[in-house]
Amino acid sequence: MSDPSTAVSAPAGEPDAQRRAVAKFLRRMMPLLVLMLLINNLDRTNIGFVQDELQADVGIGAAAYGLGAGLFFIGYALFEVPSNMMLERFGARVWLTRIMITWGVVIIAMCFIHNVTMFYGMRFLLGVAEAGFFPGAMLYMTQWLPDSARGRASAIFLGGSAAAGIITGPITGALLELHGTGGFAGWRWMFALEGTFSVLVGVAAGFFLVTRIQDARWLTEEEKDALGAAVAQDQEARARAPRTSRLRLIAHPQAALLTGAFFAMTLTGYAITFWLPSLIEEIGGLSSFQVGLLSAIPAICSMIAMYSMSRFTDRAPDRRPFLAITLVVSATGTFLATLGSPWFGLAAITLAGVGSKCAATLFWPMAQSGLDLKIAAPGLALINSIGNLGGFVSPTLFGYLKDTTGSTNGGMYTLTAASLLAVIAARYIRGARPAETSPDAHRNAEGQPQRPVVS
Repeated sequence: MSDPSTAVSAPAGEPDAQRRAVAKFLRRMMPLLVLMLLINNLDRTNIGFVQDELQADVGIGAAAYGLGAGLFFIGYALFEVPSNMMLERFGARVWLTRIMITWGVVIIAMCFIHNVTMFYGMRFLLGVAEAGFFPGAMLYMTQWLPDSARGRASAIFLGGSAAAGIITGPITGALLELHGTGGFAGWRWMFALEGTFSVLVGVAAGFFLVTRIQDARWLTEEEKDALGAAVAQDQEARARAPRTSRLRLIAHPQAALLTGAFFAMTLTGYAITFWLPSLIEEIGGLSSFQVGLLSAIPAICSMIAMYSMSRFTDRAPDRRPFLAITLVVSATGTFLATLGSPWFGLAAITLAGVGSKCAATLFWPMAQSGLDLKIAAPGLALINSIGNLGGFVSPTLFGYLKDTTGSTNGGMYTLTAASLLAVIAARYIRGARPAETSPDAHRNAEGQPQRPVVS
């Protein structure tokens, strides 16, 4: 069989049965996984649109809101690895649907928040409930797809995250317009309906997800054998790679540089996610639905920029200069957001979002190819776990500064400084030529593909 690690689309050298099996998986399973990820992103970020309502009805100030928003990531980080272990034990159909149903129940329970302590507890529990969904879905794809098809599947899957940034605002804004219906506040309707939808989709997923290749009724025996053999070959190659503990990885120079750069990106990304609606509300005279529509602008611009840039940079010999440029764009946007009118601030935040999202698009291929094979899998897991703690630091910092200074400008300056420090880190991140330009660039000494997978 020809080398699958160098292919962007299904290689001609693959067996017809394998190509048919991959196509069926992408057509039958990926839409459901994308929908689940889209709902996942919506449910974790919808509180960004109810900050003022929570303050008025429950007495949750800016500092408490920021801390509560960030506590999600503490619960998520603590239970991410145990959740992945449970998925391997119980299978994707049971465990991914359990995760989704559980987080839907927690979202519904947020309807009944009546004090700050409950808000903290619910956000932490939501992180615990969602823990393991994203890495679990990625692990599920490694159990079904060979390396040659996983890039396509990952791009499709991550499209759900990008799409969530576009639809979250309009959907949440529309639900907030139900304020007063049946005597309930709009934010309570939002949590109730979005949580219920999550539970229903989770239940439906239990009927459609298939854990093992051999259990798929929509594959022929020939397709099952061909796909199973290809996946087994990739798993055997990964199993030969030696493992390194996460504690030792912290001192590894490349892992430390990559973790620091990703942490800076998540600081900016989650600051925009949780604080953009309140910044837009400063424009004045806008309904909840209009605020939601305007909140989608940075996501739309970011998605266009990401896909446009990726078509060019995938063929570039070195991604580091482009990573530095996008981080500078992000820093410029957060700095300009402290100047001018709220409308100018929205434009500046859009610029920052474009820079941050484009930087992340460049970052992960660099992280995958820049780490030594022997530390690639645990290194990527470490980068993801620690880097995502920016989702705790960023909203917490913004909330504290808003309560103590009456402004989020200090937080914006912090984001600017973090992005500029990441530019320095990008200078020393190990460069690597993209796989398309060197067919053997991602092979180890035994001639096996060395593309790492986060576990």
